[in-house]
Parts: sequence; C-alpha cells; structure tokens
Amino acid sequence: DEGLDRVALRDGSKPKTRLRWQAERPGALWHADVCHGAAIKVDGRKKPVRIHAILDDASRRIMALEAMHAERELDMLHIFTRALRRHGAPDALYLDNGSTYRGKVLRLACERLGITLLHAAPYDPEARGKMERFFRTLRGQCLGFIGKHVSLHDINVRLWSWLDMHYHRAPHAGLFGRTPAAVWAKAERDPEMDHLDDNRIRFALTVRERRRVRRDNTLSVAGLTFQLDQGFLAGRVVTVAYCMLDEPPEPVVEVKDKRYALHPVDPVKNAKVKRPLRRPEAATEGTVKTGFNPADTLLRQATGRTGNKEG
Repeated sequence: DEGLDRVALRDGSKPKTRLRWQAERPGALWHADVCHGAAIKVDGRKKPVRIHAILDDASRRIMALEAMHAERELDMLHIFTRALRRHGAPDALYLDNGSTYRGKVLRLACERLGITLLHAAPYDPEARGKMERFFRTLRGQCLGFIGKHVSLHDINVRLWSWLDMHYHRAPHAGLFGRTPAAVWAKAERDPEMDHLDDNRIRFALTVRERRRVRRDNTLSVAGLTFQLDQGFLAGRVVTVAYCMLDEPPEPVVEVKDKRYALHPVDPVKNAKVKRPLRRPEAATEGTVKTGFNPADTLLRQATGRTGNKEG
C-alpha cells in the first residue's frame, strides 16, 4: 500500500537505519573473520580448511591472511601477531561474537597493547559487511579455482599470490576507484603504534595461571606435562607464566621474586636418576651452633660431675 516491496518492508523492521560507514584513516580499525573453504585430504583423511583474514577498514588492505585447519583462539592469536609485527597495532579491532574472538588471552593482549576490542551485535551479519564482501571476492576470484587435491601450503601460496598480484592492485568501488595498496601507502599512521618490538608483543601474549604442583613434581600447562627440579615446591600452588607464541610452550614457575624453569617430563630418564633430597638445604637451614651437647650434660648429672668436661 505504501509502495514498498517485501525486501524493503523486511529491512524496515530494524530499529535503526543502516548507513554506509568507514574508519577515518588506515590503521584506525581492523576487522577479523574466518571463511570456510572446501575440505582437503591429508594422509588419506579429510581435514577442514579455515581461512583467517584481517582487513583494514579504511584502505580495505588485508593485514594478514592464512589458511589453517582450525579456528581456535590460538589460531587467531598467531595470525594477529603476524599482522602486528608487519604493520603495527590498530586503534581498534572489530570482531564477531564467535568463541574464536571471545577468549581472555585476546582481550588481555588488546588491553596491554592499547587496542580497543569491539564485537558486533549478535545475529547481525550485515554489520560485518566489509569482511563478507571480501570473502565473496576471495571465493569468486581465487578460492573457487584451487580444487580439493592440494595441501594447506599450496592453498596459502595461491592466496598470498592473489593478494599481491591482484586484490591489492585492483581498483575498489568502496574506495572510489583507488586501490587498497595505494590508500594504505599514502596514510599517515602513529609511529608508536606502527612499530611494535617483539618483546612488547611477547609481553602482551604472556599469560599467568595458578597450578598445584603434584607430589611427583609435575604439573600440566596447555595440555602438556612438565616437571620441576625443585622438590620443595611439591604440593604447593604456584604461578605458571608462558607466552602463547611458543610452540611447544616454555613455561616458568614464579614464586615470590624467583623464577624456576620447567621442562618436559622424561619418565625413562627419571627411572635412572638418583633422587635428590626434597630440600637439601633443610638440614642446615636455620640451624645455630651453640656448643650444647644434651647427651653429655645428662651423663655428667648422672655421675655427679659438674662444670666443664675434664680430660
């Protein structure tokens, strides 16, 4: 009756009007999401393909892109780290509500690096329109032609070649005919945020957890079993620190102002090692020599002798 078709009526049911928007400059806002590709065979078994991508909002440049077999928080952290090392840190990171992007490690890392972490409203895929548009282009121009009989390495080589040789060089309608590479190259970015040294990144991705040391001097970290050489910590609750970038983890135990290294358990080696005292220094720690001999004193009292012992 009002001259509206079904699509217009459906879109009009939303409480707010949608507007095309864009970050004010390159580096101000990054998007991250995962695209599902066709499964491939690895050693005779089918394995999923998950393509992780990070996109700069203002320039549409891809900050990082990699095909993996999973979409865990750890996978997101690794591709995010590659983008940070190469391009510095954005002002804000805009993500969906999936478990990949809701982990406490990612939140902590963003806080330490001064990055504002944003999540789209639930059940609102239109809010992630730029990532959806990129993945549509990726499928139509590259992913759809890769095939199934390839390795993960082959997929990544083709993805990266497509990015460098085509996507970043192609005029973009959302950029009024400019290319993502040109817009990114002309941008002025904050030098402090544009260059992050590795120590700062490792600090941002270092986590600390409370663990109880078992009676056999072992404890679990990231699903692996490690051993302590300090027997006096057996049974105690300690703080374990490790960086999420290390594979396998290289954890340390922090007790007050001291740090003790952990190493993977080797049961075969332990079977041949002589067991040290739980606390070798315990025999002498806190002991003060007074020259008093209780047994000699009792003997002198029984025999009626007093004073110093005579020869």
